Amino acid sequence: MEPATHDLTFWVVISTGLHIVAFIGVTLHALKRRRNASATVLWIFVAWSLPLFGPLLYLSFGIDRVPLKGLAKKAANQLMQLQRNKQHEEAGQGHLGFRALPGKLSNQQSRELNQSIDELNPDHPLLDCNHITPLVGGDEAYPLMLQAIRSAKNHIHMQSFIFNRDDTGRKFLEALKAKAEEGVQVRLMFDTFGSTHAYLGGMFRKYRTVQKLEICGWTQANPLKRQFQINLRNHRKNLVVDGKVAFFGGVNIAGENITSKGRKAIRDYHFKVEGPLVHELQYSFLSDWFFMTEDSIENLLQSPHFPKAQACGSAMARIIDSGPSAPPELVGEAFFNAIVLAKTQILVVTPYFVPTVDILKALRSAARRGIDVRIVVPEKNNHRYAGLASKALFEELLSAGVRIFLRKPPFIHAKAMVVDDGIALVGTANLDVRSLELNYETTVLFEDQNAVNKLKLMVLEDISLSTELNLNEWLQRPSLQKLAENLAALMTPVL
Repeated sequence: MEPATHDLTFWVVISTGLHIVAFIGVTLHALKRRRNASATVLWIFVAWSLPLFGPLLYLSFGIDRVPLKGLAKKAANQLMQLQRNKQHEEAGQGHLGFRALPGKLSNQQSRELNQSIDELNPDHPLLDCNHITPLVGGDEAYPLMLQAIRSAKNHIHMQSFIFNRDDTGRKFLEALKAKAEEGVQVRLMFDTFGSTHAYLGGMFRKYRTVQKLEICGWTQANPLKRQFQINLRNHRKNLVVDGKVAFFGGVNIAGENITSKGRKAIRDYHFKVEGPLVHELQYSFLSDWFFMTEDSIENLLQSPHFPKAQACGSAMARIIDSGPSAPPELVGEAFFNAIVLAKTQILVVTPYFVPTVDILKALRSAARRGIDVRIVVPEKNNHRYAGLASKALFEELLSAGVRIFLRKPPFIHAKAMVVDDGIALVGTANLDVRSLELNYETTVLFEDQNAVNKLKLMVLEDISLSTELNLNEWLQRPSLQKLAENLAALMTPVL
């Protein structure tokens, strides 16, 4: 045998062996946890069909669960939770002082919904005595957020999926810088994928040298730490000031969220909260900060971060933090159970509507049993593939009696579900596979007549500015459009 031929044979054997080993590794990992069968089959097919590149794709995009980082990390998380509970017990606040006991819940529907969430989310119970103010977009949210930042006395904790490199982003950074220079401890977290332009453009660079202003970019793609999950993102958008007031919802930090000459702001919902729920949002931020920085627990869970909570209103509310480190399908089950328990009406607003099969069935079933089910989505989606995949579901929903409304521009980025007249689920989670299974999300369930009514009016306003789809007209859409929709829908299990 010629030397060249021998060398070629050797490398063919080696590469084939590596391909088989990598394929087996992907297959075993994909089968470790029961999940969407089509997604599992697709990843196994990709790993076999694309030598080397297929397994790399799986490492980057196919892993949707993140275990605790070994025994040391697990012990630290447990210690963090124990210290948090100890603080609540000593202060007679939070979980103990404001827990909404079953007898306080207004009806059986509320009791059953919260009982189901308790089973999956026991560390974040329903808390009473909150005041929640629904806000529309950056026009209403930004002035109040900046006012809270400028009035801070002890600390500011802020995180956003998108922090844009524009005047709005710089305005917030300058406000944070000014408070840090006054001696207020400021921590800012952004998602490195969502804030790519600001991160790569160096917008944060000059602020990193400011004392008491700590800036951290969230990412789970770090080959040095054997982390390759570039598909996992932190989608939360929370602001906590002095442990007394907080903001949460769908509004990112970007100029497109405010009205300017010749341009309408993106339509979005955000919320201001005062009361014991602020401590839950505080702990959510500190847990994320600890995950990325491994700052000391004692430094993060200090008393000034959790001042004694005060009764501020009548809203009962609970936080549902979901993501690859939380119980699988946590927020999906919350949405599902809310739909199943609805008695008269379900209003859904979401920019990306590609939910799980269970949620689709629940919506269809609700409409068939006479529930008024209305879904509001953008007329023109900013992510074309998501818009097409969503439209692939419209026929089966319309056939069941679900009403679908296409919100006219500006783009609607709001996320909300209002059930009957007393329950709302709001926050950062879209009704799509990415939010329900991949992203780190914050959803808040709240029950309060005034806040829910205001939110409902916001949704009804969006419905009035929408075009309702007609089933017969929808069935007449071009065949080429149907093909594009069904092709995009094939990718929903791995989005």
